[in-house]
Amino acid sequence: MFCLLTLPFRLFFGLLLGLIFLPFTILFLPFIILRLILKAAVALFVLPIAIVTGFLGIVIALVAVAFALLIPLAPFIVVGVCVWLLTRNSRAATAIQG
Repeated sequence: MFCLLTLPFRLFFGLLLGLIFLPFTILFLPFIILRLILKAAVALFVLPIAIVTGFLGIVIALVAVAFALLIPLAPFIVVGVCVWLLTRNSRAATAIQG
């Protein structure tokens, strides 16, 4: 309700101050455009670096998760490989003789 009561005053003083500061805005417009151009140039230079760094971070995180899941299973993998190495050339492992 307060915003509706003060709306005419905010409109009046907003337009008045906008008209008063308009010449200063036009005066500083080249500096505002220069700031925009510099920010865009820095963004174009930094953005590929940020994307590559983010991609490397994701890859490192995936490798860490893979190791965290595989290290507890390592003894079972070693036992399984040993059993496979012992039985891969036996006669019982082949279904067809010859």
